[in-house]
Amino acid sequence: MSNITILLAEDDKNLGMILKAYLDSKGYFTTLCANGEEAWNSFLTHDYNLCITDITMPVMDGYTLAKQIKTMKPMTPLIFLTARREQEDILEGFSVGADDYMTKPFSMDELLARVKVWVRWSGYMQLQAQPSVFQLGSFTFDAPRHLLTRGNEVNKLTSKESDLLLMLCENMGNTLERSKALMQIWQENSYLNARSMDVYITKLRRYFKDEPNVNILNVHGVGFKLVVK
Repeated sequence: MSNITILLAEDDKNLGMILKAYLDSKGYFTTLCANGEEAWNSFLTHDYNLCITDITMPVMDGYTLAKQIKTMKPMTPLIFLTARREQEDILEGFSVGADDYMTKPFSMDELLARVKVWVRWSGYMQLQAQPSVFQLGSFTFDAPRHLLTRGNEVNKLTSKESDLLLMLCENMGNTLERSKALMQIWQENSYLNARSMDVYITKLRRYFKDEPNVNILNVHGVGFKLVVK
């Protein structure tokens, strides 16, 4: 099974449940939303590898949803899955940022094939775009190897320590929301997991206790911020 997450926005309840069940059965963690606003709120609080959205939906339509998603995270692949098949609809879909466009009725096998293509593309682009080694004051953090080194000092981080420090590095200078870290690393935003994350933040701070140029700050009620001078 993969750990790929998909955001699915579909206001047809029956079709949405069928699609979710199908994608889940293929190893994708799929979140089903009944309208564009619900999907946008979910997108703000979770990390998704791919978005599939209808166009004609209540509260917020697919065009608006796509614009907001692509403004916030332009590298997230987005597929329109819609009954609107006129050329102007298709052109509008691509103009607001869609990477692919499928019309209903459609083949489940074809949808799966396109999902696989865009997931591979997204993974490749993220590897190209994101550094894997970070300079944190006098420390070097090698994320793939889970190593935090300074001169002859070598610290082998645990998986969660490394994952959490990587998320802080990727958001360096900005606030890393607690809910985002909990969902990505612990897969659940619960009280016990939140306390566990606080313990790991304390452990990371200990590594940098003698490094005045590196600070992990609390942002009250929101999350944490890695500041490197």
